[in-house]
Amino acid sequence: MVRLTELAGKEIVNIYDGARLGVVGESDLTIDIETGQVQSIIVPRRGNPLGFWLDRQSLVIPWESVRKIGSEVIIVDLDQAHLSLRRYTL
Repeated sequence: MVRLTELAGKEIVNIYDGARLGVVGESDLTIDIETGQVQSIIVPRRGNPLGFWLDRQSLVIPWESVRKIGSEVIIVDLDQAHLSLRRYTL
């Protein structure tokens, strides 16, 4: 069992290709309100050179893809077939 506060600040790394996907703390989590279990990590994708948050994509990482939570990183296993990008506006 891991507390939410213990996840903050950890880098998320994809074991499939070694890519750094983001940092927990800059991300959102979806949590099942009935069980309290994390369902996914939502990582905002950078790419807007002006820094506007109006229209951006996010990477949704299913909690089942988390392989290891270390002291500094969270290792996930996502291949191209399992990447889920969603667009949203604020």
